[in-house]
Amino acid sequence: MVEMNMVQSINSALDNMLEKNQDVLLFGEDIGYFGGVFRTSDGLQKKFGKHRVFDTPLSEGGIAATAFGMGINGLRPVVEIQFADYIFPAYDQIVNEIAKVRHRSGGEFWCPITIRTPAGGGIRGGHHHSQSPESQFTHTPGLKVVYCSTPYNSKGLLISSIESNDPVIFFEPKRCYRGPFYGDPHNVPTWKDHPEAEVPEDHYKIPLGQGRLAMEGDKCTIIAWGTMVHVAEKAIIDSGISCDLIDLQTLLPWDKEIVINSVKKTGRCVIVHEAPKTSGFGSELSASIQELCFYNLESPIQRIAGWDTPFPHTTEWDYMPSTARIVAAIKKTQED
Repeated sequence: MVEMNMVQSINSALDNMLEKNQDVLLFGEDIGYFGGVFRTSDGLQKKFGKHRVFDTPLSEGGIAATAFGMGINGLRPVVEIQFADYIFPAYDQIVNEIAKVRHRSGGEFWCPITIRTPAGGGIRGGHHHSQSPESQFTHTPGLKVVYCSTPYNSKGLLISSIESNDPVIFFEPKRCYRGPFYGDPHNVPTWKDHPEAEVPEDHYKIPLGQGRLAMEGDKCTIIAWGTMVHVAEKAIIDSGISCDLIDLQTLLPWDKEIVINSVKKTGRCVIVHEAPKTSGFGSELSASIQELCFYNLESPIQRIAGWDTPFPHTTEWDYMPSTARIVAAIKKTQED
């Protein structure tokens, strides 16, 4: 085990899989010689060569289409969309081709593609470099959707994604790349001494579809993913209320068992995500919890999310869920 931040753990996962499987290829905009805009692929082209780690034109649709052709012909492409906001030009290829080829062909073709993309705010990226579009892909059967949160689970989940025979959209919270920022622009802790920063250098997997109990308590269930896991963790500590904190890790398919068991135990639930509230993935979770835990709920489910506006530039810290907003929601569940 060595101490890594998330950039290093993702790089380690890519290195591991390129070494382990000759069918794995890595490509995207600036990921070769430059090592990626966030340096997650730093040094990999030099180690594995330009035929396995290479740059592409600025064409997300072309990147996805190329990966699709490679995938149905036996390769395992791992592509990077430089920012999640740029994934929309590839949406048609992902939703209408990549996600459906196994079903459309009756299982004759399959498409083991991993599409990595940094998501979320916290880097002053403004409208077009800060979005969290995960719910737009959880509505698409045929895809798996993963959203990592720590150095440890980013490596294990990425390896599982690359080894999956189904296409995976792999969201990486850029705000967590070098530290779990809790929501204060002046409070920028690093991963140093964080237990989830201890990462094995060798190959290991975290099963897709499995959530993680990040904190254990009995008064309320908090569900989050990505950066919001860390913001929620700080909020639970600040609230002084004993809570289960579930890091969902995989959104499609999501771990119903860990969520339902926790809500039945606590009787209360707060869902936290950075994407806009309306039609966010929290809506699906809230509806499912209401269906499956109705008689166990002691208070209404609370959703803390981004506002229903385009992601702002100068006021991003007011847009993203804060510890204060989560603390208020936790306390509200205890009033009823």
